[in-house]
Amino acid sequence: MALRRGAAGLWRTSTLLHGHTNRLLVAAADRPQSSHSGDLLPWTSLSRPPWPEPVFVPEEEQRRRHAATVSAVNRRIAQQDFGRLFAVVHFAGRQWKITAEDLILIENHIEAECGELIRMEKVLLVGAEDFSLVGRPLLDRELVKVEATVIEKTESCPKVHMRFWRRHRFQRKRIIVQPQTVLRITSVRLAPTLT
Repeated sequence: MALRRGAAGLWRTSTLLHGHTNRLLVAAADRPQSSHSGDLLPWTSLSRPPWPEPVFVPEEEQRRRHAATVSAVNRRIAQQDFGRLFAVVHFAGRQWKITAEDLILIENHIEAECGELIRMEKVLLVGAEDFSLVGRPLLDRELVKVEATVIEKTESCPKVHMRFWRRHRFQRKRIIVQPQTVLRITSVRLAPTLT
């Protein structure tokens, strides 16, 4: 009998507490966690990215800025006061940063003979002191011309590749000779005007 009264009292107490607890939980959810702001989580250094928020520029303003930049670069090209040009070209499976009169050593033979003039058509970027033209991924063939002369076609010095296992009487010797081509960049030229 006493056990029944104790269980009933316990049940009655839990129902009273649950009803009261639900009201407390609703009130706590409405109340903000921080006294400084209405957000549920406090602000930390990782709450927002470290770079500034992007500023929206209207399309008309973008067109005006683009036209001003193109006209300034065209003026420099027409006056020929941009200084020494450099270019990034893709040739023989690699990217090369070149200027006029540079020498390039390529680790394979190309079809041209010694003394022939070749044109590098995969130009990724051309730049000067004050401006750079970046291709997406390549610049137009009429916009920039990079020409090179084949200076020498030769082979590399022999490299010995030796494999040896001690106490097994195992030796393998391989001599590696790579074909090589030396190019001299003769000119890096820009078209008279940009479009």
